[in-house]
Amino acid sequence: MATALKEHLSETAVNRISQCFERLEGAFLQQCGHPFDAVSFKQQALSGLEALSLKQRVKHLIAAIHHCLPADFLQAAAILQQAPAAFPVADAEDKMAGFAAWPLIDYVADYGLAHPQVALDTLATLTRMFSAEFAVRPFIEKYPQQTLAQMLQWTQHKDEHVRRLASEGCRPRLPWGLRLQQFVQDPEPIIPILTQLNADPSLYVRRSVANNLNDISKDHPQRVIELCQQWQLLQQDQTDWLIRHACRSLVKQGMPAAFSLLGYSEQPQIELSAWQADNHVAMGQGLAFSFALTGLAPSQKAVIDYCIHFVKANGQLSPKVFKLKNVHLQQGQQMRVGKQHSFKAISTRKYYPGEHLLTVHCNGQELARWPFQLTE
Repeated sequence: MATALKEHLSETAVNRISQCFERLEGAFLQQCGHPFDAVSFKQQALSGLEALSLKQRVKHLIAAIHHCLPADFLQAAAILQQAPAAFPVADAEDKMAGFAAWPLIDYVADYGLAHPQVALDTLATLTRMFSAEFAVRPFIEKYPQQTLAQMLQWTQHKDEHVRRLASEGCRPRLPWGLRLQQFVQDPEPIIPILTQLNADPSLYVRRSVANNLNDISKDHPQRVIELCQQWQLLQQDQTDWLIRHACRSLVKQGMPAAFSLLGYSEQPQIELSAWQADNHVAMGQGLAFSFALTGLAPSQKAVIDYCIHFVKANGQLSPKVFKLKNVHLQQGQQMRVGKQHSFKAISTRKYYPGEHLLTVHCNGQELARWPFQLTE
């Protein structure tokens, strides 16, 4: 992912930012007293850019932007707030083209921290170009009350990008973002923001709310269950998917209250039999396994997952849960379930030979386990 994004923070991004500033000639003249110097900007922006990592490129381009914008942040913000209308339209087929605007937005976090209200207003204007979820986090840390009050106001904004920023920006464990340790410890200050957005008409926004709750569930699972139970009582169609998505980690962990919340049997009476599985699998191949499930009582609803306990470099096992099937069985009804788990090389995991373990779970409770050898 990072490698692909680096391509969008290369000469193409420099050209797009330059074109944007050239179109803002009037704003530059008004705020700086001189036009934008495209030649100087490109020279500084491209110098040494290719050798840098993704985040280093962002910082490098921010420095080049700072070199051409007014030193006074209030003047710079007046120019940046006009950028969305002037930024070159991205290729509709290039879903990541918006990453070219990332340095413009993070500029606000780097140079606007002393002017929180102007900076937050600028982020709300720019977030439609590229999400300001990273840039808003330093303001949460330095000005928590002011920033959260602003984010609560954003929940009523007509632009779905701004409403999403209210949720995504305060996620406690946002990937790639600054961890908001205060909300890892106590998420209560952000609950009003999420509550305002729980039935938002935009799936884009509701997905962010669900991801925020999923973050919270890693440290406060019972609080997420309680909140989802409250939202469920509202009987709003928009919240059904949100609650299911928000509780996905709790389901993988086998938390009984999560299954009950989602309409599954809290203590399902289901029997596993007729097990078949490979004893050996070579790297690059797949582990095949199958089994039968039988309902032992009327209307048994359950989530069936499987877990591969991978051998690590030190020889220890590391479990990873994978979704298999949701089942609804009547008493005496039988269903056959099967899967082939691939051990083809992937960039996110290194495989090591040795004895692995496969387990199958019903609503988080182990039904079967099977050791197998992974060979080179």
